[in-house]
Amino acid sequence: MRTRTLLAGVVALGLIGAGAAWYGLSQRGAMTAEAAECRASAPVAERLEPLAKGELAAVGVSASPKQPPAIAFTGPDGQPTSLERFGGKTVLVNLWATWCVPCRQEMPALDKLQAELGGRDFEVVAINVDTRNPDKPKAWLEENGIRNLAYYADPAGKLLQTLQRSGHVVGLPTTFIVDPAGCEVAILKGPAEWASPDALVFMRTALGRS
Repeated sequence: MRTRTLLAGVVALGLIGAGAAWYGLSQRGAMTAEAAECRASAPVAERLEPLAKGELAAVGVSASPKQPPAIAFTGPDGQPTSLERFGGKTVLVNLWATWCVPCRQEMPALDKLQAELGGRDFEVVAINVDTRNPDKPKAWLEENGIRNLAYYADPAGKLLQTLQRSGHVVGLPTTFIVDPAGCEVAILKGPAEWASPDALVFMRTALGRS
């Protein structure tokens, strides 16, 4: 009886170990596939890395670009949209809220960046994450002369939760840059002067316009 119990324990441990090994291999396989999809984005990150200085000194450029978490939000028409809709263009995703002072302070610079570089190959996608009084963010943008940014929002707060779990967001504002292949090449956890000469050089390089 004791021998059978020991044998059963060994078999159980073996199964657990096999399961853990399979899970580890599957996870590594998924990460390898993801890395392979974004391998072509590495040269862009390499060009950006030495430009993360001055006003953008706190920007983290990815040594191994990867796809950001799947996120959904509402577009200017109030209908659901997602980051996938911007495939084929470089996107600067910014999360902001009216209750966040640094967010409000950097919004005019983001508006200028969109006016300066926005077009068929680039867009600043500033996503408001206020969950109360949905008319307040739109009113604030209008009152402060923000005219070039389309209005994106996440009134349900789900996007913020997703990016908190992934480690992208520890506070606001948070900004990350996604290339035309849908791969994340840089992230900034905090504010920046996005209309500064440093930022314009950085973004022009990301767009291949330098």
